[in-house]
Amino acid sequence: MNPPGAAAVYDGLPGGIGVSRLRVYDWPAADGLRGGTPHLHLTCSEGYAVTGGRGAVQTLAASGFEETPLAPGALVWFTPGTIHRLVNEGDLTIVVLMQNCGLPEAGDAVLTLPPPYLADPARYRATVALPPTASEEELATAARRRRDLAIEGFTALRAAAAAGDPEPLAAFHRAAASLVRPLAGRWRERWLTGAAAASAATGTQLARLERGDARYLADAVVRAERPAARGRFGMCGRLDVYDAEPADVRDARPA
Repeated sequence: MNPPGAAAVYDGLPGGIGVSRLRVYDWPAADGLRGGTPHLHLTCSEGYAVTGGRGAVQTLAASGFEETPLAPGALVWFTPGTIHRLVNEGDLTIVVLMQNCGLPEAGDAVLTLPPPYLADPARYRATVALPPTASEEELATAARRRRDLAIEGFTALRAAAAAGDPEPLAAFHRAAASLVRPLAGRWRERWLTGAAAASAATGTQLARLERGDARYLADAVVRAERPAARGRFGMCGRLDVYDAEPADVRDARPA
């Protein structure tokens, strides 16, 4: 059943997802690979539609380590709790699809920094934050520094998993949940106006169709968006980001 009073039209992207275009970093790391920052999401599944170049996504979960090749035409996705690291083997470009539009930007991602950083929330946030006013070179330096720290932590987690020791990964999961717990209430608000509202709109439409009521079809809308920002330094690469939230929610967000 859909919630009482649910709207029959949801004008965000289908399913309340977020979308961005990603050009994966080609910075070399200590292990000789090039690519992005290992991290996980706590409430959002993530999908890749590969549009150019080649590479791989390394993933680590309780089920073990995997490496999935990426080439144009590949479609790969994974659920919350999957640590993932993008590896760029040449001009890797991806359309990224994120569940729960707005939640990753609101903090639903924890980088695999070494344990001392995870144990201190203030230190963790200072380490992962990019300077709000900085030159392109300074932003790149800060993004690369946090990437390298996360690879250090990821390498240790991967080695423990390979040795049959599940505790370091479980400890990382606990630390990640503790870091984001204060944000969960605000995430719920975004979910209610995003993915939950999109699902509720379908419930309303089905109920009205069952009654033979087609009046909601007159409320159809069309939206077209250009990137709201281009080349933003993200965790995995340079991002072109789109404003995909419902128009009324977007307009109500603080500037």
